[in-house]
Amino acid sequence: MGKVISLVNQKGGVGKTTTSINLSSSLGHLGQKVLLIDLDSQSNTTTGLGIERTKIKKSIYDVIMNNCEIKDAIIKTTFKNLSIIPSVIDLAGAEIELVQISMQDRNFIMIEQLKKQINSIRDRYDYIIIDCPPSLGVLTTNALAASDSVLIPIQCEYYSLEGVNLLLKTVLNVQKRINPDLDIEGVLLTMLDGRTLLGLEVVEDVRKFFNEKVFSTIIPRLVKLVEAPSHGKPIIEYDPKSKGALAYLNLAKEVIERNGNK
Repeated sequence: MGKVISLVNQKGGVGKTTTSINLSSSLGHLGQKVLLIDLDSQSNTTTGLGIERTKIKKSIYDVIMNNCEIKDAIIKTTFKNLSIIPSVIDLAGAEIELVQISMQDRNFIMIEQLKKQINSIRDRYDYIIIDCPPSLGVLTTNALAASDSVLIPIQCEYYSLEGVNLLLKTVLNVQKRINPDLDIEGVLLTMLDGRTLLGLEVVEDVRKFFNEKVFSTIIPRLVKLVEAPSHGKPIIEYDPKSKGALAYLNLAKEVIERNGNK
């Protein structure tokens, strides 16, 4: 039974999508069967894996809003052991459409639909990774409802912990009301410039705040990591010998070790 991990941070630019792509591809590279779900209407995860928007027939929007069977929206990528459910711009309108439904009905529809759909294909994968939008709205909430755990990327810059309490409060609310088994998978430090004292201070602060939940792996700030998505490739394919590729392979190994997988 595959483990469902949502990548969440309501702040943009923290490396959430970069991590979704590269963690998923690295897990696949290490022999794990992975499904990546793009739940962000910007579709950066989708295009970052070389999926052309014009060739998408079914997307996560159809799964959530149009009762499309999730298996019909899955696209096998050209990368080892990695499939994706793409996103399209229509997803931006999903929350607007749902505003017209009562809060109780809205939550029921979204939770039951997404969770039920994911559960129907969980046994096909070792990991199902959900790249959530940079908000704590209904899409993110329902991703958490369908997930086993949350992975939180935090950028190694000033104000990095700003908003984390709100995120943790959201996780707690989901635990109390919807998904009592939801756990924190881990906290990932991203975009570290080791030449700056500030970056190293942020690392220390985050580790004090989250203790053992912080991954040992830290993702450095690298041009190659920024370039790779424009070529439609994860870093392990774009530049397999780079520090970025090594970092995400190490992160994938940590995730596998934490979950007791071989």
